[in-house]
Amino acid sequence: MRNRHALALTLAAAAALAAVPASLPAAAATPANPTAAKAHCPQLSKKLTWYGDNRAKLQQMIDERGRCGSHRGHDRNRPVAAFDWDNTVVKNDITDATIAWSLHHDKILRPASWKSTSKWMTDEADKALTKACGTKVPVGKPLPTSTDTDCADEIFEVREDGKTMSGAAAFAGEWDHRHTVPQYAWVPQLFAGHTVPELESYAAKARKQVLAAPVGATQTVGTHEIPGYARYYDQQRDLIRTLKKAGFDVYIVSAGSEPVTEVWSKGVGIDRKHTIAIRSVLDRKGRITTWNQGCGDVPVNKGEAIPYIDGKRCWINQEIYGVKGKSAWDKQDPSHRIALGGGDADTDVTFVGDATGAHLVLNRNKNEVMCRAYDNADGRWVVNPMFIEPMKQKPDLYPCSTAANNEPDGSKGPVLREDGSVVPDQADAVY
Repeated sequence: MRNRHALALTLAAAAALAAVPASLPAAAATPANPTAAKAHCPQLSKKLTWYGDNRAKLQQMIDERGRCGSHRGHDRNRPVAAFDWDNTVVKNDITDATIAWSLHHDKILRPASWKSTSKWMTDEADKALTKACGTKVPVGKPLPTSTDTDCADEIFEVREDGKTMSGAAAFAGEWDHRHTVPQYAWVPQLFAGHTVPELESYAAKARKQVLAAPVGATQTVGTHEIPGYARYYDQQRDLIRTLKKAGFDVYIVSAGSEPVTEVWSKGVGIDRKHTIAIRSVLDRKGRITTWNQGCGDVPVNKGEAIPYIDGKRCWINQEIYGVKGKSAWDKQDPSHRIALGGGDADTDVTFVGDATGAHLVLNRNKNEVMCRAYDNADGRWVVNPMFIEPMKQKPDLYPCSTAANNEPDGSKGPVLREDGSVVPDQADAVY
């Protein structure tokens, strides 16, 4: 098992983890002979459909930044591409699929108290979960969520919308809304008490189930109806394969639980070393705890610094480029930034925007990322509809000038360019 998942830490020892140096970027490679390389430049498949001239734009970036280009990145290291996972590389949400499978098969263990599972959980949510799931099951034993609809409903509602079934807020307090969101951080915390291999096995079984289900299938969790299928996007699989052939280091950066993401990422040839997601601290018996590994100047924590909006930048800077401390939250110089970033939502807007070669966005009508994509300030944004069941055109303008930016305090504000000017409202043009 990898070192990062074999960290059998007591909470007292956990603080030392933040001081461990991150791995450095891949060593600089010797450029191939330009003449020979040009004859074998990796090409995106022309059999797969992209919107408009998007294939050509991505191919140009690959040719310029990859082994066929005149430069292999500003610092001569291998260029880096980074992708979000859910609804970017695959259709639908693998976290939801894993939670659904786990609830259907009684894999959630009863905590000593629901309040202890998240530092932001409200008393209302604690009471709702306790009432729905009961106290008859001993602490640490599986809850009967396959038959207890009320318990499954309450758990899934807290995860999905950050609310109880009665509509009360499940989380409250202060957090930086560009560094984390409690219901995302709660997912690995929900699996506290399990080992990494156990969680991986649940994810693998959920993966098998949703890949076998027909496109359009749904499933029921409690009384929630959610997508019951998932598919790898052929275009993204081909893009990742082509990037790797062209000499790129390709990473996945997800706001999901890392063991779950790793089960899926190997399906597109991405190994554990190149998969970044929420990393849980393990106890001395190798079981997942409610603590997470930290990023930048945030040490081991209860969910304050997950790969979410600006947090994805921090994790990329720290894990790929070896940037330490508070600086990991900052936009780096071009030699320490990714060449290609791919995402689909506001959770991805910062790292996708940091890319120096191309910003690939799958349109899911998310305000902040679509405002930046359509504004196309540097001319390198590539917008594509989802490859399966694409969204319909958004009928009204994106509120870029007033309420599309996700502010750290949770409010909404105008989207600003680097020079401080306001991005005007944008029409949805790619759907």
